[in-house]
Amino acid sequence: MTASSPPPQEFPTYRTAEFLPSFLLGWGLGALLTFVVRALADALLTTPCEGRTVLALIVPLLLGPGGLAFTAANWRRARRAALGLGLVVASLLPALYVGARDIGDLRREGCAGGYIVLAPAGGDSVSSVGLAVGTSREFTGRIGGFTPQDYPGEFQLRGQGSAPGVVVTLPKTTVRAGEVFPLTITVQPGAGVNTYTAAVQATTTQGDRSVSADGTLEVNVRPAEVK
Repeated sequence: MTASSPPPQEFPTYRTAEFLPSFLLGWGLGALLTFVVRALADALLTTPCEGRTVLALIVPLLLGPGGLAFTAANWRRARRAALGLGLVVASLLPALYVGARDIGDLRREGCAGGYIVLAPAGGDSVSSVGLAVGTSREFTGRIGGFTPQDYPGEFQLRGQGSAPGVVVTLPKTTVRAGEVFPLTITVQPGAGVNTYTAAVQATTTQGDRSVSADGTLEVNVRPAEVK
């Protein structure tokens, strides 16, 4: 009779002497890839915004799922599995940490864009409002996504409705980042009963670039109230 080989372990035992060097190698390769890709991108990308978000996310997305797949495919091989786990850890630190920091820098630069929070006067932000024909309602707006420290200049405001019967009135035409400003939305007599959009846009110049923030409200126009 010939001796049969023992069945493979369902959960293999990893010894520190095998696991740790391969794990550190995987982590080191992932960290090296993170900074090599960033260095190449800095040399090739000539604009401060274009392609930067993809750059911040691509390495974590490659290392994380890729490292998990490599680990799963080599689960019974301690050294290779440890190498894959090192890549997974590198996808979080430093890759994801560096990417999140870069995205924060992009937002401060205005590359991620801004937004305008619109709310009824004294209320919370809303995305839609109902107004009867011939009525108005007071709102407030605030520019978000930019800080006064990074954008100390004034933003130029402009308001517009998606139809002639919906009018956005802005008492102030210039504001600073974070400043609350008033606006009024009016549905003029003769406007049709329908759903329209009221939009507010703020623009400013930072160096040689123009940046903007936008906010919109869905205006559901009802028939005029009968008195």
